[in-house]
Amino acid sequence: MKYRIYIDEVGNPDLESSNDPNHRFLSLTGIILELGYVESVVFPQMEALKTKYFHSHPDDPVIFHRKEMVNAKKPFEVLKDDNIQKKFDSELLSLMSRWEYTVITVCLDKKNHKETYATWRYDPYHYCLAVLLERFVFFLNRMNTQGDVMAESRGGKEDKRLKTSFVRLWEQGTDFVEPEQFQKVLTSKQLKVKPKANNISGLQLADLLAHPSRNEILNEQRLLQKDLGFFAKKVIEILQKKYDQRDGHVYGKKFL
Repeated sequence: MKYRIYIDEVGNPDLESSNDPNHRFLSLTGIILELGYVESVVFPQMEALKTKYFHSHPDDPVIFHRKEMVNAKKPFEVLKDDNIQKKFDSELLSLMSRWEYTVITVCLDKKNHKETYATWRYDPYHYCLAVLLERFVFFLNRMNTQGDVMAESRGGKEDKRLKTSFVRLWEQGTDFVEPEQFQKVLTSKQLKVKPKANNISGLQLADLLAHPSRNEILNEQRLLQKDLGFFAKKVIEILQKKYDQRDGHVYGKKFL
């Protein structure tokens, strides 16, 4: 069995924007899925849901994107109908609950990071990625298996930054994980970077879960400046069973 962690980010890594409440936090959410399970269960069931509600077609597939879905933007206009939205939400939540996957979210307070490490500091993205992949390595060791890493493409410069950060972890390790440990369980030195338009179900699931997971962590820290919505609360309930955890300890949430 081989696993893949699909990564989605919320926020940006720019430290100069950290004083802006809307840009203070950066979070990375990784969804760990067994690749055979993606092919046999997650992908076909996700596509069936899209076809049922949005008439998705293999030649022009609908791509789940949380922001467009929340705002009922094209191709999700049918969600403006309250009855349809309730039925769709119920089916989507049911799939999210039934599917077998593991979640790890790392959230960084950039403002605190900038103030604490005034003269020396990590690049925020690299810091979050390092902590996320440390936990993925621990997960793979526990499962006695291997895996690889895929992130959503953000475009030229951003993609290069992602790949450079990944290679650095592979070659240098972290304070807690030797490079040999990364190399033993990660099957590729190259980070896979793919656009969500490629209809990759793992990246779409990561997109749907990343924002609620980040908001849950901020809410726990009393740093969320708005109330959690009904759907977000339902997703967060599901996440409690999906976070990486063992022997009563939750390893799938980390606030930095």
